[in-house]
Parts: sequence; structure tokens; C-alpha cells
Amino acid sequence: MIKITIAEVSKKYNLTQDTLRYYEKIGLIPHVPRNNNGIRNFDEESCRWIEFIKCMRSAGMQIEVLIKYISLFKQGRETLEERRNLLIEQKEKLVEKYTEIGNTINRLENKIKIYDEIAEGKRKDFMEEP
Repeated sequence: MIKITIAEVSKKYNLTQDTLRYYEKIGLIPHVPRNNNGIRNFDEESCRWIEFIKCMRSAGMQIEVLIKYISLFKQGRETLEERRNLLIEQKEKLVEKYTEIGNTINRLENKIKIYDEIAEGKRKDFMEEP
């Protein structure tokens, strides 16, 4: 079983030590073992929670929703459907954002193509637009 310090976890997951302490304080990392001196010794389970939190945060999930999810998790199997729904809702938001990003990329590509055509002399009927 692994036991790593907060400094090592901070480096491994590219999170500040303050962020890790905050996540623990608000209950996002359900249980971080400590040694006899009270120093955190992150184990595999706490590291899996950190990975999950990072994934959900990068997906845009708000801290409040994560707190709710973990609270539901702690309540056990009877909350499976509610947790599932939270994840589905987050996935739908992410898919919407993905579509929005795709549309933005397409607009940028079209705009770049126009500039390329002007630079190559293939286009003369350009009107400046935003």
C-alpha cells in the first residue's frame, strides 16, 4: 500500500498543497490517513479521489456539485441513481461545451481560410468583419 506525502501528491497531480488541504477540509477527499505525528500519508484510495476530482473539475463540475456527489457516495447504494444523474447532467453540459468549441474552431478555420485566400491573391471581394 502506498503512502505518500502532501508534497509528493501536490507534484504528482499538479495541485497546490493548499488546494489539497482545502479539498480535504470540505470533504472532497473523504479520508486522508495520517501518521502518528498527524502528517498526511495519502494512500491509493485518497489518490483515486484526487484523480476523480481533477477529472470532474476539468469537465467543469462545480465544487458544490462535487460535494453533493461525495455526500451521496457516503450514503451508499441507495443514492446510485442520484449520483448517476449528476454525472449525466455534467456529461450533457460538457457535450454542449464541446459542440460550442467545435463551432468556434470551424469559424476560426473559415476566417483563416479567407485570410489565406487574400494573401494568395485568390480573393479580392473581402469585406472586413469581426
